[in-house]
Amino acid sequence: MKKIQTMVGILIFSFALSCQSKSFQKLQYEPAPYTKPEVRVRKEETSPLKLPENPMLYAVIQTNTGDMILELFPEEAPRTVQNFIDLSQGEKDFFGEKGVERRPFYDGLKFHRVIPDFMAQGGCPRGDGTGGPGYRFEDEINAKYLGLDKLKIKDSRAYEMHLQKAILQEFNIQSREALEEKRSQIEESFASGLELPVIEVLHRNGYRFNEVLKSRKAVKGSLAMANAGPNTNGSQFFINQVDTPHLNGLHTVFGQLVEGSEVLDKIIEKGNLQTTIKKITIVDKRK
Repeated sequence: MKKIQTMVGILIFSFALSCQSKSFQKLQYEPAPYTKPEVRVRKEETSPLKLPENPMLYAVIQTNTGDMILELFPEEAPRTVQNFIDLSQGEKDFFGEKGVERRPFYDGLKFHRVIPDFMAQGGCPRGDGTGGPGYRFEDEINAKYLGLDKLKIKDSRAYEMHLQKAILQEFNIQSREALEEKRSQIEESFASGLELPVIEVLHRNGYRFNEVLKSRKAVKGSLAMANAGPNTNGSQFFINQVDTPHLNGLHTVFGQLVEGSEVLDKIIEKGNLQTTIKKITIVDKRK
């Protein structure tokens, strides 16, 4: 009980929360509708590096620290891959400082956030993590394929913060006084919520999963979308230096580092804003 009280006591007054209509005990997960599009590369390009022999779709990221080759996953995350391709090749409008622009988006941007034993993040035009292309698009995640319908919160404690958020939303807690008034109910809900599957808790927090895609887990070398919550993808991405199972279900994985892991290590070692993307080249070897 002390643990539960401690967890509840440190909760999350930074959330702007609203009351939900269904009870915490009765809400059931429902899959989101999804139509799978075809991914097209709109320009033919040749790689500045030797690519693997596998007939796949590749992104070559050239930086001042070295070059990396990433295999893209058009089957697992087609809309996300298409967005990355279009921004990389300058085939999509975005909203920049000069208004609507269309040019290779990533050229000249830095890896603005690097964390040792975690990941390197890039794709922010402001260089501080607050920028993007001026639009947002939905996640492409099949939580059931990732096993999150079988994984309970109690067996993966990294997801406890998402349970806390769901409970505070349900009880419409927006002040310390409201928390104290409903403390016993919140503690009871937290204890019972530990038995819920991760997919259910994330669904309560606004994540909408589909059951069409064969999503990839967030492992070492994964290329995934950075976001600010459900369906807030834009241009920012990160590359994992290690496995990050606590991110499964939260970020769309749309590629995998296949060459240049030592370059990723150097980027992270150098620190924030020390590595600049020179160019991202997309090469389609599927044909």
